[in-house]
Amino acid sequence: MEEILKNEDEEYILRTIELAKGAAAQDEVPVGALIVHRGEVIAEAANTRETSKCATHHAEILAIEEACRRLGGWRLPDCTLYVSLEPCPMCAGAIVNARIDRVVYAAPDVRAGAFGSKVNLNDLDLNHKPDITRGVCCEESRSVLSAYFRAKRKKKSE
Repeated sequence: MEEILKNEDEEYILRTIELAKGAAAQDEVPVGALIVHRGEVIAEAANTRETSKCATHHAEILAIEEACRRLGGWRLPDCTLYVSLEPCPMCAGAIVNARIDRVVYAAPDVRAGAFGSKVNLNDLDLNHKPDITRGVCCEESRSVLSAYFRAKRKKKSE
């Protein structure tokens, strides 16, 4: 799949990073996601696993759920998902199942990324393959993640 940077990609990724900062302030892993449908933001979310005590409450899953409600169906054609961290296998599977056309992410996730860093769901013979754009505002996103985990380690060592 082609990596085509569009004019609005940076603006939307910067918004996901703001959502991630909000998650960090709630002591959640700082990941933010939003979904754009035909030029309109229809869903925004951040991780809430700690707050909700639910393993599936990743930013991408929550944004997909909101977008499905807004569009009135489980398929999300003509949508782009923006996320501050590369989706994990669970989220990548949901993206494929929702038929999201395009995914743009900031930072790679070398431990659990499912669109190229650890594994690549697009390499599998699945019924849908979203276009992937990687590394938009990568350093900004990494900085938020690093600061969060640095603070967690410091707190743990005290």
